[in-house]
Amino acid sequence: MKAIEFKDPASQRVYNNYIARCKRVVKILSEQDQEECLMEINSYIYEFINDHHGDEMTGLLNILDRLGDPEITLKEVVASKKIDQAIKTYNIKHLFQALFLNLRNGVAYVLLAIMTVMLVTFPVLIVMKLIMPAKTGLWVGPYTFFFGIVHNNPAGIHEIAGNFFIPLVIILSILLYFLIITILKAIRKKKP
Repeated sequence: MKAIEFKDPASQRVYNNYIARCKRVVKILSEQDQEECLMEINSYIYEFINDHHGDEMTGLLNILDRLGDPEITLKEVVASKKIDQAIKTYNIKHLFQALFLNLRNGVAYVLLAIMTVMLVTFPVLIVMKLIMPAKTGLWVGPYTFFFGIVHNNPAGIHEIAGNFFIPLVIILSILLYFLIITILKAIRKKKP
């Protein structure tokens, strides 16, 4: 993005500060998405300044007022682009960031965040199965179904996965991850 150059040093300082704030907000995105967001903001400012001749500072302050605080204005854009990045890359880090940024956007994102937390606990279960094999597993009883760690083994429940617990957890992790990404894609397609 090519920075706009102002004649008035005070206008330049105000512009530079606003763009710096925008850069901080979008730094979580890929370089390409950062550049796209910054160019969009820059083009709004440039077009407004060119269309409204007069005092540079007044024009700049007017467009910045219309654009609003970057921390608010760009929040939705960053959240949306982060979902796109998570879907494209299948990267767990981007998935966490996308879900965190979108928690306020509905129950579906909250449920996806809970599913993602479950996904993170699966490797812990694998380690616990290696450390405490008699207390970790898939437990079944007459009215009970439990997946995880049991400290006091109550009468009537027994572990049914045995040596297949670790492969089962790995398969469940993969399935859960792809389910989360598929649901994210479906939600993304519904949004205009």
